[in-house]
Amino acid sequence: MFLNYIKEFFVKKSLNVNLNNEKSEVFTKNVQTIGLLIDENSFESSEALIEELTLHGIALENIKVLTYREKLKEKEVYSRPTFGKKHINWNGEITEGFVNEFLDSKFDLLLSYYDVENIFLMLVTSKSKAKFKVGFSAVDQNLNRLMIDTGLGNYKLFVSELFRYLKNIK
Repeated sequence: MFLNYIKEFFVKKSLNVNLNNEKSEVFTKNVQTIGLLIDENSFESSEALIEELTLHGIALENIKVLTYREKLKEKEVYSRPTFGKKHINWNGEITEGFVNEFLDSKFDLLLSYYDVENIFLMLVTSKSKAKFKVGFSAVDQNLNRLMIDTGLGNYKLFVSELFRYLKNIK
């Protein structure tokens, strides 16, 4: 318990460094690729969320999903790439290959689909090379370029508001 607190402290320091070095890109084209970062501890309807994104014209093969779970079970096989605390070391460095691959992908849009500040999810969001980051307004304001104020379970409203704002931005 105490070691988890210390680890979170050091990861938070790394997050603050990343937020200070954040560079903003200009968003000028249609969304083709989406990275979807989901906290599966509080949201279990990832399939419905992906389906809603495809209804707005995003091809299924252009949506890449990464999920986070507080506790990973050793022998359980997850349907989506899933990471946890153990995949991030004390220096805030990602130690799992599939997470680093997700971070290195140059998505047009990263959807940070979590509404509770979780230091590990926030670190992944900040390290992403996505051109435009979108999340919930309940999470740190410096993390995302666009924040949408809806409930986590109301994914249809979230996606419709997202695409409505994106049309206005272009």
